[in-house]
Amino acid sequence: MISLNSHAAMNDTASTPIAAPTPAIPRSLFVFALIYGGMTVIAGVLGFKQVALGPLAVEAGIFAFLMLVVLSSTVAQLHGQAVANRMVFWGFLPLAGSVALIGLVLFLPASEGMTPDRVAAFDLVLSNNMRIMAAGPIAYGVSLILNVWIFQKLRGSGDGSSSFGLMARGAIASALSQSVDTLIFVSVAFYGVFEIGPLLVGQMLAKVVLSLVLVPFLITLFVTWAKKLDEKPL
Repeated sequence: MISLNSHAAMNDTASTPIAAPTPAIPRSLFVFALIYGGMTVIAGVLGFKQVALGPLAVEAGIFAFLMLVVLSSTVAQLHGQAVANRMVFWGFLPLAGSVALIGLVLFLPASEGMTPDRVAAFDLVLSNNMRIMAAGPIAYGVSLILNVWIFQKLRGSGDGSSSFGLMARGAIASALSQSVDTLIFVSVAFYGVFEIGPLLVGQMLAKVVLSLVLVPFLITLFVTWAKKLDEKPL
């Protein structure tokens, strides 16, 4: 015989909603988000070196930034524009965290065992003025959102899975968004400090060339890698 208490307990259990299982994050999205956060942090540090690529001179941060373009485009291709945009917005978190930590380390006094030349070199690389610190996040946010938007718009109504179409969309979106990135960053950081025309032209040309040469193949490679990663759940 079932007691009244047992019967009531069964009714309570039956009426309690069962929480839906938390959906698993695709392995590729998890891995790419980790890489993406690292690229947002290292891009600003690499930008302190100008590298020569044949006749082109370009700040080395472009290589990390192109990786951000490739990752955001790959995520848009596989998981949709909304997910890619969220990854771009979350990218501000490691960016802001790194800026705060750099500020803290610069504020703290150097050890007596650290030679003055090393202190000066450290400060030279990591001490940015406020205009440059403002220019980076503004250019980052606008250009990466624009990259995802153009990449998806060029997709049209099809699935956009053909290799040629994927490469063409990636190249066009990267070239346009990188041009906008250069225009914003150079204008905000250096307008009024010196003549920015030659710098704008040189940086845009270099970034467009790199976007056309590197990005299409990297996006294709990362899409293939993502499909391999997603064969097994996280």
